[in-house]
This record gives sequence, C-alpha cells and structure tokens, in this order.
Amino acid sequence: MPVHKTKPVASKAAVVVDKTPSEKKPATKSAIVPTAAPAATLTTATVDAKFKKPKLVRDSFTVPKDEYAAIDELKLRAAQQGHIVKKSELLRAGLKLLSSLNDQHLLKALQAVPSIKTGRPAKTEEMQAKPRKPASRSSAKVQKAAKAS
Repeated sequence: MPVHKTKPVASKAAVVVDKTPSEKKPATKSAIVPTAAPAATLTTATVDAKFKKPKLVRDSFTVPKDEYAAIDELKLRAAQQGHIVKKSELLRAGLKLLSSLNDQHLLKALQAVPSIKTGRPAKTEEMQAKPRKPASRSSAKVQKAAKAS
C-alpha cells in the first residue's frame, strides 16, 4: 500500500509525494493540492519591492526652544486623537506637507521661519565655570610618554 506524505511549499500548497517501497523510481511530485489559495498571486519581484525598507539617514540639527516645544505640543495633540507619534514622524509629515505646496506658498512658509546660526549652541557661563574633569590615568601615561620621546 503506497504511503502519501504532504510537505509545505513556499507557495503555501501541499505537495503529495508518492513513495512506494517496491518501486526504485525517485520520489516525484504526483499532485499539488492547494491548502489556502491567496487572493492575489504575488511574484517574488513584487514582494521584494513591496517589503524593501528604505535606507535611513541619521542627522542632527539646531532648533529654537519654542519650536522644539511645539514638537511636544503636536505629539500631545496627536496622542489625544489616538495616534502616538515620534518626533521624526512629525518632521517627516511636515516635509510631506511642504513638498505638496506650490512654489509661491513654499516661499511664504520659508520666509516665516527666521534663520538661525547653525552648529552647537554656545556654552553657558555655568558650563564654562565648572572645573574640568581630570584626564584618565591611561591618557596621562600616553601624554607623559609623548613628552619623553
């Protein structure tokens, strides 16, 4: 009596393999029985394109405190509407809105934002008055060795 085994396949169909001990033929696919047919058949190219993650870029920038506080206010407003959002998602949403503007409205929006000096903020007097942390012993040894050379 032939023994039938089913094996799951990538296309979510079961393959019935006929294995008989008396035959010396290699096992062949005798029938494909679908277990759960998907609504739409996707090729590997469309699956790769659909699930391919975009490459991310990490960056830093300087923002005035009042505008930074506006980010927190917008996060709270979104949370009250039932949508928890991250800072980066807010900024990306703002970029999408700006990119949807025509040139005239984009120019008006850009002119409404004052220009600020780029770079890190200046150290406050409090930070400058603090005594410096002593160098670690390993870096002190390196400095002594450099002086001795």
